[in-house]
Amino acid sequence: MTHSRHLLILLASLALAMLATGSPAFAALDRTGVERSFHVWLERQLWPKARARGVSRATFVDATGNLSLQWKLPDLQPPGAPKARPGKQRQSEFRSPARYFSQRNLATLVALGRDRLRQWHAPLQRIEARYGVPARIIVAIWGRETGYGRASLPHNALAVLATQAFMGRRKEIFEEETLAALTILEEDHFPGTALKSSWAGALGGPQFLPSKFLKYAVDFDGDGKRDIWNSVPDTLASIANYLKQHDWQSGRDWGYEAEIPRAISCTLEGPDQGRPISSWIAAGATRISGRPFPANERAHTGYLLMPAGRFGPAFIATPNFYVLKTYNESDAYALFIGHLADRIAYTDTPLVTPWRDPGDFSRRAVQLMQERLVASGYDVGGADGLVGFKTRTAIGQWQERHGMAATCYPDETLLRQIR
Repeated sequence: MTHSRHLLILLASLALAMLATGSPAFAALDRTGVERSFHVWLERQLWPKARARGVSRATFVDATGNLSLQWKLPDLQPPGAPKARPGKQRQSEFRSPARYFSQRNLATLVALGRDRLRQWHAPLQRIEARYGVPARIIVAIWGRETGYGRASLPHNALAVLATQAFMGRRKEIFEEETLAALTILEEDHFPGTALKSSWAGALGGPQFLPSKFLKYAVDFDGDGKRDIWNSVPDTLASIANYLKQHDWQSGRDWGYEAEIPRAISCTLEGPDQGRPISSWIAAGATRISGRPFPANERAHTGYLLMPAGRFGPAFIATPNFYVLKTYNESDAYALFIGHLADRIAYTDTPLVTPWRDPGDFSRRAVQLMQERLVASGYDVGGADGLVGFKTRTAIGQWQERHGMAATCYPDETLLRQIR
């Protein structure tokens, strides 16, 4: 009997047993059969692909021989289980971005960040000289990702990734990450249990997925391993290398909190509407601090950034802001990193303009609004329920078209008005 036929019969039998007994997908009675099929999958499906990438048999057996499925992970769909309905999705930044910028959390990260900036001053100087990324930015990412190495990484990355590859909702993506993790073990000669990760399979201090590790992790301390778990220099240099490889512009800042008058429409936001910073100044933009924009920045491109539209602070961002976004595809994340970095290196003060609460609404409500905007000819960047810059500009365009003062951000009233 071929492996594929054997596996299909096994999974079909499991499904029938579950239906016959009425057992839920995660009941203990069903797990034994799923675990067996998991190990068949590891041996017959994953091993040939790993071998083709140069992973030795010894490395594969060491890494996978004792693996077990991680049943508590999110987004699992065990073989034969009924498809679960997605739960109601809400995001805290919809209710108030201020929650993302918790002053208590920031104060802790600033204090610890200043300590780490002093403690690792010498290697950080060398890293900054080699990669052109400011030390404060590197340290801020380290702090945001793993609390400067203090956060627990309790999971075996191979177990997390292989579980998702076998019975997650994005199997192809996680199978590729599982193979990348096996390649790391082979190339850097780590034991199989060394790859400690978060629940999502992100590795070490920089929180790289394995494919990112292979591209961007570096051995900065010269011990022959890219050890982002135990070597702080390797961790910091790997973060810097990632940013450099994503076109960080040396000598430029990430952005500046600004006062944006009503004469500058919030619909001008976004990385596709850049103009020289001198042009924003001529239109009335000023730094919130009262200081002028640096002379060396004025001829270079800047971008209007309003993560909460007129409900929060505004910024003139540089291309480096969008490099930070490649680390985590979120305006709030990139802004948090830039703001934290500035507070670590300069004055420990909050953003001047407060975040205002636009009210509580669901991701589904935003998605419905986006669908209505698309039907009216607006570009929202995809009806995904997320308030990205294209959705913000589309909202502002709709408001201006209907004679309203543009806020470029939804609230409960606007969600009902856009039809």
